[in-house]
Amino acid sequence: MRNLFKLALVACGAAVISASIAEARVTRIEIDKTEWAFGGGSFGNTGPYQLLTGRVTGEIDPADPANAIIQDINLAPRNSRGMVEYTTPIEILKPADTARGNRILFFEVNNRGNKLALGAFDEGVTGGAADRNGLTSPGDGWLLRSGYTMVWFGWEMDVLPGMNRIGMPPVVAHNHDGSAITGVVRSEMITPIEAASVPIGLSQQIQAFPPGSYDSYPTASLDNGEAYADGFRASLTVRAREQDPRIPIPDSEWSFATCEQGKPPVPDERHVCLKTGFQPGHLYELIYRAKDPMVGGLGFAATRDVGAFFRNAAKDDIGTANPVFRPDNLAIVEGTSQSGRMIRSFIALGFNRDEAGKRVFDGAYPHIGGGLMPLNIRFGQPVRAWGEQTDHVYPAYDFPFSYAHETDPLTLRTQGILDRCTATDTCPRIFHVATSLEMWEGRQSLGLTDPLGQRDAPDPANVRTFIMGSTQHGPAALPLVTQAPFGNCQQQPNPNPQLWTMRALMSGLTAWVLDDVAPPESAVPRIADGTLVAPDQVRFPPIPANHYGGVERVATSTARIHDTLHVLDFGPLYRAGDSSGIITREPPLVRSGSYGVLEMQVDADGNDIAGIESVFSQVPIGTYTGWNLGRKDRFENGMCNLQGSFIPFAATRAERLAVGDPRPSIEERYPTKDVYLAAFKKAADGLVAKRYLLPEDAKLLTERAEKEGIRTGP
Repeated sequence: MRNLFKLALVACGAAVISASIAEARVTRIEIDKTEWAFGGGSFGNTGPYQLLTGRVTGEIDPADPANAIIQDINLAPRNSRGMVEYTTPIEILKPADTARGNRILFFEVNNRGNKLALGAFDEGVTGGAADRNGLTSPGDGWLLRSGYTMVWFGWEMDVLPGMNRIGMPPVVAHNHDGSAITGVVRSEMITPIEAASVPIGLSQQIQAFPPGSYDSYPTASLDNGEAYADGFRASLTVRAREQDPRIPIPDSEWSFATCEQGKPPVPDERHVCLKTGFQPGHLYELIYRAKDPMVGGLGFAATRDVGAFFRNAAKDDIGTANPVFRPDNLAIVEGTSQSGRMIRSFIALGFNRDEAGKRVFDGAYPHIGGGLMPLNIRFGQPVRAWGEQTDHVYPAYDFPFSYAHETDPLTLRTQGILDRCTATDTCPRIFHVATSLEMWEGRQSLGLTDPLGQRDAPDPANVRTFIMGSTQHGPAALPLVTQAPFGNCQQQPNPNPQLWTMRALMSGLTAWVLDDVAPPESAVPRIADGTLVAPDQVRFPPIPANHYGGVERVATSTARIHDTLHVLDFGPLYRAGDSSGIITREPPLVRSGSYGVLEMQVDADGNDIAGIESVFSQVPIGTYTGWNLGRKDRFENGMCNLQGSFIPFAATRAERLAVGDPRPSIEERYPTKDVYLAAFKKAADGLVAKRYLLPEDAKLLTERAEKEGIRTGP
């Protein structure tokens, strides 16, 4: 059957990677510094850790069929051997005594240069960017106590140095005669505060990071009114909501420049100056001719080569030892959000096969990363994502949506994310982990059903999917702000934690990869049992006004604001089946016909009734949603980007009746502390039985509930 499937893939045009040995490998490793991590403290049976920093150099043969899928690889600079060479920084966190580790190399695909894994799996990794990126706080050290060796590497070329970010130095493509390559680029620019000028690449997705963190493609001409030979002219438009008509801004009102109030503009090929100033809560769309595209797809190749080297090679080409080598090592790749999409694209494009034809990563853990990664595109913008208001029509959600092989009735393609690795027997074991926000804003249901949302689609044998019900993209930090304004949103964000589920699942994936222990069952909503429904069938309760503006508005808004998806036509040189190629049409043509995006059904409180329900959503103190609405002048009543909601229950029956809240109050649900604790313990025990919560974490959470009692806030 497997041979027949391989032949079928070739026959239907799937580009199976050549079985020939590719000249693609890490050729040199350099370790600049080795130091004790976290003051040399010990982490359980694993002992102390060391932090190694340095770089690796690799090269690939642009003529090898295995690398042909990399956009513009034939236009990348060559070294003296005719190879395309790259260098990327590395950071390794390893047990000082390698034999005391758990044999798993944990490769985190960093998010826009930021290392997030410690905060995703270890409790107490708090503070600012220095903690998140500088590895100054190990939290409770669960990953380290468990014995993982952590490996970070650069893969994204638009990440600029600073604040311990880890990016890949850019490799720029040029025409064969050495001249600059140019092409059309569309940039949505959204500013959190009023500004006279903004970077071209200022997107909603990177506002959490300081200005100057990420590069953008320079304009090919500082003359914003230049008419090119093909008739193209740069344009700048503005609108208050994604669905609104674009309002053109005259060329005389803006320029490629930086500017300050009362001073003349200073021409700049990476900034835009607007005479009237950029206003927050508006979507400014610049379409311009850019130059000097980076060969972004090399990030996939570097990930392949770095993973293969540290997993399999004892030394580099000049004899420098691999500092984490054990002949029995296995490897898991993990990434959050942008990085989860990167992992899915990495697998889809066939990069989990190394130069010797072997599997690179044994396990993959794409977290909150539905869709695909627009990395292997000329003038690709990997910082872009998907959204109902922002980044709505970027190439982040091409078919295929599912790991399984299926047919899309809109494009008439038959594909699956695992096609290439299935054909070469190099697929990893996969835990796909998402939240209910990805269901609402991230079109996650398309990975659970057929493309039209008419029937459930089972996972392939090597895949398990877990939807963490009643959670947002990343849990809100505590304590919450309990009075408006709530940032750009109408409601306070959702604090329902993911951490306890995340590490139970990582433990399950590790056991599956390391010891072939059967994994926990997938936990997802289903059409068949009524937990996955059309958006207008979600029975959200009539919660009083709060900041929504009334019961009727709640009901109509939740039915309207799901993130729709259509086939996007970026021009004839764009290869949608691989999310690769060259974009020549901006904005894209939106084709008729819509994919069947569905949502999770909710209970009488408005909490999700499928997926993994944490102890906090099973024994709730309020309603936890995967969606929130934009406040006035911030994409009002559209989806508030990456934010869920928390709507607390009234403390008493009298309080809820006074405002007409149909949800039972805290005192009605939990008349005594013992009632609350009994419900909490039952929920925790049930999660442990399904392996969605570790026994030691269930014990810890139950002890905290006993100590803290019933809370009226998160």
